[in-house]
Amino acid sequence: MSLLNWQERPASALAGGGVIDPDERLPWPQTAAMGVQHVVAMFGATVLAPILMGFDPNLAILMSGIGTLIFYFVTGGKVPSYLGSSFAFIGVVIAATGYAGQGLNAHIGVALGGIIACGLLYTLIGAIVQAVGTGWIERLMPPVVTGAVVAVIGLNLAHIPVKNMAAGNFDSWMQLVTFVCVALVAVFTRGMVQRLLILVGLALATLVYLLLANGMGLGKPMDFSGIAKAPWVGWPNFTAPVFDPSAMLLIAPVALILVAENLGHIKAVAAMTGKNLDPYIGRAFGADGLATMVSGSVGGTGVTTYAENIGVMAATRIYSTAVFVVAAGVALVLGFSPKFGALIQAIPLPVMGGVSIVVFGLITIAGAKIWIDNQVDFSQPANLLTAAITLVLGTGDFTLQFGSFALGGIGTATFGAVLLHALLRRRT
Repeated sequence: MSLLNWQERPASALAGGGVIDPDERLPWPQTAAMGVQHVVAMFGATVLAPILMGFDPNLAILMSGIGTLIFYFVTGGKVPSYLGSSFAFIGVVIAATGYAGQGLNAHIGVALGGIIACGLLYTLIGAIVQAVGTGWIERLMPPVVTGAVVAVIGLNLAHIPVKNMAAGNFDSWMQLVTFVCVALVAVFTRGMVQRLLILVGLALATLVYLLLANGMGLGKPMDFSGIAKAPWVGWPNFTAPVFDPSAMLLIAPVALILVAENLGHIKAVAAMTGKNLDPYIGRAFGADGLATMVSGSVGGTGVTTYAENIGVMAATRIYSTAVFVVAAGVALVLGFSPKFGALIQAIPLPVMGGVSIVVFGLITIAGAKIWIDNQVDFSQPANLLTAAITLVLGTGDFTLQFGSFALGGIGTATFGAVLLHALLRRRT
């Protein structure tokens, strides 16, 4: 099976309810609604990451849609996943460009050359995995390690909504209202409304915010002026890459973090669906690397499989890859429409924060599910200490500096888990 087997086309059987497998789908109206929900789930992070690096958010949205379609076709529609802007690039891009944090990055081209180099390395890793199999990865990352890595992704991101998306007491209360709305929809509704718990919960919380802030003056009012001013159709800001050797050496190693993230995500989806996705791991790596190169070639951010969307799948039990085709199409529309982008950005930050709390929590639980499903024995000291240390490294954002390259919490936790388990496990 080649890395880019374009002749294999995914099946999409019609399903009516219950757990929807990757090769199944709901009726198209429900599939479309689920696709919109996935766009909402990924939107906050995919917009935030480029802003922090000085990239064009609309272009990042556009390339997330194109990247998701690349991933869908390269994996034959067998792996449900959405590709969005990767936070793993933020530190190295800022270091490589000297970005001051305001407006568009004046040296974005230098960063793009490094992103393309990272994507190329990532693609080569995928080709190796596809050629020789995943046995060596399985030995390096058994269930105790992958479960810990998946859990760490959610825990490491937890500080973003809790610390950065609530400016005051009112905002904190609105976060609480939001995740309670989502929870109530999940528990007390049925059918398609229950499936759309993130989207419906967000809509309810936004109405509550509108009433309390705009109507009663208790918080910062929602600002609709950006929606009114934004044109319906517009081109994003395309930029050509510059291949600077020092920036490429600095940014390319991020591929190792993306490999660990992607593997953890695939293992989480496999655990939730009960499907063996190992044969598609190499193709998934290659697809992600190819999408990163395509994105970097026009001015977009590096992309990765998105934990937020995995959290949505965990909550809805809908793993249909057809949903992600719809989500990609919506992202393409948003990328060329500043009006739609302004509409999503008008959603109050604390409401998005409340949704993020739910999603990141679901990611963490998906990691624990890997342990349970694989019956990881925590009476074994190697397993116990590997998981314990990994969780604290990732949650505390333990960072190691290698010259100008910083390995942040998810990276140190991932590589720490791999190396620690290899050191501690008993020889058989």
